[in-house]
Amino acid sequence: MSDIRMGLLFSRIRMEEKLLIEAAKKRGIEFVMVDSREVIFDLDSKFEYDVLLERDVSHSRALYALNLFENSGVKAINSYPVALTCGDKVATSKALRDAGVPTPDVKVAFTKESALEAIEQMGYPVVLKPVTGSWGRLMAKINDRDAAEAVLEHKDHLGSYYHKIFYMQEFINKPERDIRAFVFGDDVICAIYRSSKHWITNTARGATASNCPLTPELKQICLDAAAAVGKGILAVDLIESENEVMVHEVNYTVEFRNSIDTTGVNIPDKMLDYALEVGGNG
Repeated sequence: MSDIRMGLLFSRIRMEEKLLIEAAKKRGIEFVMVDSREVIFDLDSKFEYDVLLERDVSHSRALYALNLFENSGVKAINSYPVALTCGDKVATSKALRDAGVPTPDVKVAFTKESALEAIEQMGYPVVLKPVTGSWGRLMAKINDRDAAEAVLEHKDHLGSYYHKIFYMQEFINKPERDIRAFVFGDDVICAIYRSSKHWITNTARGATASNCPLTPELKQICLDAAAAVGKGILAVDLIESENEVMVHEVNYTVEFRNSIDTTGVNIPDKMLDYALEVGGNG
């Protein structure tokens, strides 16, 4: 039984949270459940737990909560700076490029006219992604100028200002799969292939998962990517191009339900191990 008190920040109990709660109970770890829909902070809030696991499905709520928790002395996984970087595709791509991690070329523009010019410079096809979001939502593969004009016009009239930040990523002709690797601190614990005939290979969009062997090369690029964004409990998404393996995203609120049986790795236990290590330091 651990004497470290652990908070769990959530807004919806998904399968991942159920598995974490079950694993914690088996190990005698006390979870303090923190529902972001109900929690109230003041600027002098103090909390009686040693480490916080952030599992909120809302990126904006997670950011504010992490900032307030960490400035009240709580160690958080993942930290506010990591969430700030990984929750923004522009920030993630810049961090990867600055660290020398292979990553697809990206252009960023702030008007539909300059975005169209950027796409023309990159050449077709190109992938247009929202700067925030997950599960492959609102992504578009732009194959020609007509499609570019139509999609950019549509995004320009959507409500959120985030849609006015146009993030264009080089399209990589991958072998009907990508790779998701799980990096906890300085350890790459496992990886899966996500396979689909569709160009979007998220399991949330129907891709199938299978075990991916951890080669020394794969481990190193994953560790480099995790270090570039600040380390923590991370899912590194990689694409196999014709010439190299490239990192295209790093995710900070890790989903793992499809990867436990696939890899044979007890991911919830590994997550708790890492949280206990962080909570016990200092």
